[in-house]
Amino acid sequence: MQKTIISVKNLVKKYGKLEAVKGISFDVYEGEIFGLLGPNGAGKSTTLEIIETLRDKTSGAVVVDGLDLDQHPNDIKKIIGVQLQTSGYYPGLNLTELIQLFAGLYNKDVKAEEMLRLVNLAPTEDEKRKLKDPATDKAEKQKIKNKDKSKAKFKELSGGQKQRFSIATTLINTPKIIFLDEPTTGLDPQARRNLWDLIKEIRAKGTTVIITTHYMDEAEILCDRVAIIDSGEIVALDSPGNLIDKLVESGFEREAPVKKANLEDVFINITGHEIIGE
Repeated sequence: MQKTIISVKNLVKKYGKLEAVKGISFDVYEGEIFGLLGPNGAGKSTTLEIIETLRDKTSGAVVVDGLDLDQHPNDIKKIIGVQLQTSGYYPGLNLTELIQLFAGLYNKDVKAEEMLRLVNLAPTEDEKRKLKDPATDKAEKQKIKNKDKSKAKFKELSGGQKQRFSIATTLINTPKIIFLDEPTTGLDPQARRNLWDLIKEIRAKGTTVIITTHYMDEAEILCDRVAIIDSGEIVALDSPGNLIDKLVESGFEREAPVKKANLEDVFINITGHEIIGE
């Protein structure tokens, strides 16, 4: 039986007469990638911000890894990592210095290079050896050098690199749960798929991942289960596969036949999965 790591019961959030979240209930299992989907204004961000201890609830109960939100908000903060849609970093510090700053705030002893290597922003030990090897050709050496962003400032990074670094900062306190709010918005197809691989790697190491996204293909590929929220209510909760099967069984048919590949697959296949400087 799967262990429940987040339990939300009858959660309500009101802003005056507006009821943004209308008594929703759901569980998140340990070690899964759980998606919270819905149109803008549906209440998904409000729900996550309450779980993250960033916003007060009106009523209901939230328990995170056995910790009641009302009684232990500071303890919950210690076991979660939150990556927001927009992040502000000190402009004068490079990535290594920023990692060290966050480590100090968390009172954690971490090696900046290892954290950057985890999100593909620093060369691996094998790549560092290749740099010193006379047999390594110049093109490969340059590719390795381009990968090393340890001395770069956040503003100098590409969109995909910024998102990966932002995720790195959520992992500094070795959280049991990380929250990713639309992490691939604005990224090109290659950067999106690279970030998908990173999210899968994080889950493979035992971390529970909660994600919001407006990309349904992303949710279908990444999420073990999704909750679809609309007008403050959960209207569906299941695995993407089961939800699709139920729709098909209801008699739904696409207007056009589904091809075995799409234009994004064409783009990736032609340009390559990885891109230098992405």
